[in-house]
Amino acid sequence: MSKTATKNSKTTVRPLGDKILVKRDEAASKTDSGIFLPETSKDKPKTGVIEAVGNGNLNTDTGARIPLTLKKGDKVIFTSYSGTEIKLDGQEFLMMSEEDVLAVIE
Repeated sequence: MSKTATKNSKTTVRPLGDKILVKRDEAASKTDSGIFLPETSKDKPKTGVIEAVGNGNLNTDTGARIPLTLKKGDKVIFTSYSGTEIKLDGQEFLMMSEEDVLAVIE
């Protein structure tokens, strides 16, 4: 389990269960050929860095927590429409389930 505090703020976030907090990577501002893209035509990246993780789901048979395979700092690829966008102290994050993550970039 980890918490995250946004820069220049005392706001902390602690995801619950199998939830993770992801800081989405910045959208490309120009194409490979050098053409600058307006805000409306930028694709939202499907990659980001995990800022905080929950403590795992509860195993209803044993009462023990099932730990997450992801950890704070992992760079991940996630599904297109995953997560809920939230804004904390002027920064945008995605809160999603661990199952929305497709892969860890190593």
